[in-house]
Amino acid sequence: MLIAAAVCPPSPLLVPQVAQGAAGELAGLRAACERAVDGLAASGADTVAVVGCGGADRVHGPDAAGGLEAYGVPLRVGEGPPVLPLPLTVGRWLCERVGLRPDRYVEVAAAAAPRECAERGADLAAAADRVALLVMGDGSARNGEYAPGTADERAPEFDAAVARALAGADTAALERVEPALAEELMCGGRAAWQVLAGAAKGAGLCGDLLAHEAPYGVGYFAALWR
Repeated sequence: MLIAAAVCPPSPLLVPQVAQGAAGELAGLRAACERAVDGLAASGADTVAVVGCGGADRVHGPDAAGGLEAYGVPLRVGEGPPVLPLPLTVGRWLCERVGLRPDRYVEVAAAAAPRECAERGADLAAAADRVALLVMGDGSARNGEYAPGTADERAPEFDAAVARALAGADTAALERVEPALAEELMCGGRAAWQVLAGAAKGAGLCGDLLAHEAPYGVGYFAALWR
């Protein structure tokens, strides 16, 4: 049964070595993420998994490593070959910041259908009596003129709806996020959030939205459900 979940953005800019001179601009968001992951560490869970989107549906073991070389920093997160996609790499980095050691890293195909995501979430929740998840996902990358993608007037409301869902631990609202719209708005977190929705359905968790911002045109959220 799911007893706690944290949601954080998979942005490599959370890592000060990557952000460099801009690291201070994200200090508040980084602190909110650490608070969320701290909540998982304090939950007393029997098992902790990190969930994030990637190229396929697969599970990586607790020693799986990732790397940030693609972002100009020769930084390895964990030992061994870098096999984790970016969301799981940043998730592992956040866990290491607070001394949390996940049991597995769950990669979800970014194009997975909502029903597949919900089923996968339900399976994760059934893995133990007390399950905690760190879910890595960001919102639209089309917020404003400095966004990575062309600005889209639908992006702010899309992200605001996600923020409301995370604040209220509203699994039904997350289930309703449309894959086609999420893709149009360059939202990287849709499938991971819908895994969370499947895991949390019926668990009776309460939500706490710790951060919602878009400093570089991408929607970033930090939340804790418990």
